[in-house]
Amino acid sequence: MPIGIGDDHKARAMQLERTDNQTPKTGDLRRRFARLTFINIISNITVPLASLVDTALLGHLESIRFLAGVALAAVIFEYVYWSFGFLRMGTTGTTAQAVGRGDTGEVYLTLYRSLLLAWLLAAAILLLQLPLRELGFLLLGGAPEVEAAGRAYFNARIWAAPATLSNFVFLGWFLGREESGAALAMTAVANLANVLLDYVFIVELDLAAFGAGLGTAISQVLMLLTALLLLRTRKGKIPWVWSEVWQTQALTRLFRLNRDILLRTVALISAFALFTNFSSLLGTVILTANAILLRWVMLAAYLIDGAAFATESLAGILAGTGDRKALRRLQRLALKSGVVLALPFCAVALIRPEGPIRLLTSHPQTLETALNYLPWLAPLLFFGSLAYIYDGLFLGLTAGRALRNAMLISTLGAFLPLAALALRLESNHLLWASLVAFMLARAATLWKASGAFYSPQEQTAQVS
Repeated sequence: MPIGIGDDHKARAMQLERTDNQTPKTGDLRRRFARLTFINIISNITVPLASLVDTALLGHLESIRFLAGVALAAVIFEYVYWSFGFLRMGTTGTTAQAVGRGDTGEVYLTLYRSLLLAWLLAAAILLLQLPLRELGFLLLGGAPEVEAAGRAYFNARIWAAPATLSNFVFLGWFLGREESGAALAMTAVANLANVLLDYVFIVELDLAAFGAGLGTAISQVLMLLTALLLLRTRKGKIPWVWSEVWQTQALTRLFRLNRDILLRTVALISAFALFTNFSSLLGTVILTANAILLRWVMLAAYLIDGAAFATESLAGILAGTGDRKALRRLQRLALKSGVVLALPFCAVALIRPEGPIRLLTSHPQTLETALNYLPWLAPLLFFGSLAYIYDGLFLGLTAGRALRNAMLISTLGAFLPLAALALRLESNHLLWASLVAFMLARAATLWKASGAFYSPQEQTAQVS
């Protein structure tokens, strides 16, 4: 039986069984998908570019401890903020489905409920910032001067938690409304401001790590102000009414969806964290080479996510309209697009050119090691592209249970056994094979689960 389809999806399953006479033409769907994908890719690319500028500014300071400290503290923020990524992912699908139903009131209520949750979580982060900071540096470790720089960065950046979590919600909401242009505007403002503020605080005012954290914090606030300005221009807004926002049944559904996405995200982060940890146990050269290769994986992921985010938006809208035929077409179109975006990176991995790797390292032994394992990126990115697209599809369908189950099966059943064996046999080839198995399992389990959204007989059996 397909996993992830339960009673909480009964309404959606009933909608998908309807016959829709307003099926969009294939050309229209392709144009909408292409437009959203292009804008999302442009938006996504600004993120690694801004990070590259941050690294360059800190890396050219007199002491390397500032760069090392910021890198250490950034790991803490990644765990904290990535764990709350459900604020974006859950909002996109829920909003898109309300758009598809033509329920303007629910579109705005989804925004308000998600913002309420974001503010509650941000308040908890601010209240617990000291234990979070101390626990983070206790687990990560580092030289005293490196930790001091990391703490300075943490102390400045943490105060932007309310803005950061609110931005997750607004990004998800605009994507759910098929307004990638608004998401691009938010991202562009944040990253441009971050670059300019980092230059002022780090280079001109010599605030080093604290300045980097302050620049990031202020850029998140400016991003939120941009979102609020964009919201003011939207028509059909409904006022914030507590009795409607604090609707028990709706909040319960929201918490259930976000719980499942949270567990899925924690499992995903843990798999990559274990991969890095096991790499370090295999030696410094292996760790460095694997880290460089993962940078290329992440760069490809930013591009493929452009198609995945477009899939989220359109899948939710089509699910809201009950247009099962268009949803099936979208799935095929999105999977093909994901593979096409991954193919150039797969080709580079198989050709094994030195140029791209030399951009990130000049150490001969690290370069040779990275080139030796570079071909593993081809199957990893091929299966990864399918997994990313299926993630977008299921997020649009708000099928959190399917995402949770697929990720747990992939992490515990595919990745972990092979990774543990790789460590025991001290084989980096087997370690990369574990990551490929992880991506293959994600794609396979979600492919199996997706069948329930197109088979009325299976849906009826699942939701009865």
